[in-house]
Amino acid sequence: MIPVKVAQLSVAQISPSDVSFVLLLRGVTDERSLPIFIAATEAQSIAIKLNGKEFPRPLTHDLLKDVLDSYHCTLRRVEVSDLVDNTFHARITLECAGLISELDSRPSDAIALALRCSAPIYVDEDVMDRAGVIVEEKDGEGEEPAVVSTAAAVQEALSPLDLLHKDLTRAIAEERYEDAAGLRDRIKTVEDGQGSN
Repeated sequence: MIPVKVAQLSVAQISPSDVSFVLLLRGVTDERSLPIFIAATEAQSIAIKLNGKEFPRPLTHDLLKDVLDSYHCTLRRVEVSDLVDNTFHARITLECAGLISELDSRPSDAIALALRCSAPIYVDEDVMDRAGVIVEEKDGEGEEPAVVSTAAAVQEALSPLDLLHKDLTRAIAEERYEDAAGLRDRIKTVEDGQGSN
């Protein structure tokens, strides 16, 4: 296993209406880094922790940490353990009452939890061999994880719905009405889903 640190979280504009987020895990003892595309909700959770933002009530990953703490469980480590059909898989290792358990997880959830629990993060050597890249460091980059300035939406910790509204406004301003109609439909779907919770 290769120990890694969260090095960067940035926005990847796949198309005018499709925004994804890239989490970059940089090797501590290895020159390679592992880029992982993650969803907006997990990107928001990771960005909140990286930026030190506080909320009056716990968000999902904060709640999970509180549950672990209340049952005196320790998150020992998280591992990006496999790459199957271009999808990364992860495991979290918990210790509770002297018993060790390994649970399957999405890498983004595992990493969001690891950041909150100060747990070490590892990448399987085979995964790094298959998907790792060498990233040139720019002058001025330090040890602190970066939330790239072009990722203003993540820095502001916007919700996925806020991101969609922002994209819709941009699409209308740029007179991309077909994209705007698609975004409007996605917004309606998200709002309808929130109303049923």
